[in-house]
Amino acid sequence: MPVPAHMTAIAIRAPGGPEMLVPQERPVPQPGAGEILVKVHAAGVNRPDILQRNGLYPPPKGASDIPGLEIAGRIVACGAGVARWREGDAVAALVSGGGYAQYCLAHATHALPIPAGLDIVEAAALPETVFTVWHNVFERGGLKPGETLLVHGGSSGIGTVAIQLAKCFGARVIVTAGSEEKCEACRHLGADVAINYKTEDFVAAMKTATNGGGAEVILDMVGGEYIERNYEAAAVEGRIVQIAFQDSARATVDFRRIMLKRLHHTGSTLRARSVEDKAAIARAVEGGVWPLIAARRLRPVMDQRFALAAAADAHARMETSAHIGKIVLTV
Repeated sequence: MPVPAHMTAIAIRAPGGPEMLVPQERPVPQPGAGEILVKVHAAGVNRPDILQRNGLYPPPKGASDIPGLEIAGRIVACGAGVARWREGDAVAALVSGGGYAQYCLAHATHALPIPAGLDIVEAAALPETVFTVWHNVFERGGLKPGETLLVHGGSSGIGTVAIQLAKCFGARVIVTAGSEEKCEACRHLGADVAINYKTEDFVAAMKTATNGGGAEVILDMVGGEYIERNYEAAAVEGRIVQIAFQDSARATVDFRRIMLKRLHHTGSTLRARSVEDKAAIARAVEGGVWPLIAARRLRPVMDQRFALAAAADAHARMETSAHIGKIVLTV
């Protein structure tokens, strides 16, 4: 498959608003040992992309400065030592950067085949989101059948996947969301209880919904004042898993609840993890999640699709927080 020398990519002209995302000609990267070069059909848009655009989330050493953490497309070249993949294979891949472009490098062990019955654009909405949910809810949070999961931001890309996955594995799911429309969308996906955080106190609503027991696992991307409120909403021996700080990374908290309830507060980031760590998550996702997608028990919830050149509009859409599910760029 012929590969051009140059490609169109979306660069960040300077830290700032969505208008700082501009199309730019770049050399097509060449795959090194263990890498594949993917002709991108679609790329997922995620909150970390917005942080990077604002100058708050620089790429790890050696990663592309082009935003974009998940892609789907067809392989056009393989580096030395790549055994699983061949040119022409359709894959979805987690990447450390470079997704907003016509071509993107991925480590071979961070790519997965596109699940049966899923189109290539939908597949681009999976890697960053599914890897994050699987690792944090099940591997770090240890969610078990019969337990209650509280998900903040239930209508987000992360939230919509977390609802479906937790239900597939026999958990009860309670979510918070910012409108009745979003709450209804979460219920439609299987959430047992949806709390409009703008009109209800989620701690009180949680206690009512669980007869005072609380949630065994809480997935939080808000931080700030939610940290102390999560401690109140958690069950005894509860696990709070932090994946972002959309409010603040700082809070004043009464930590006695950690002792009295024997709580565990953990968290993780994905982008800076080692190649081996991400490969291990990929293997777990392929074994535990991909069959559910093929069986149509889990589907990515798609909000809007934007052309690559309209990346600024995609970011503006995400920053309104009006979206339900995933925003993707099509190439």
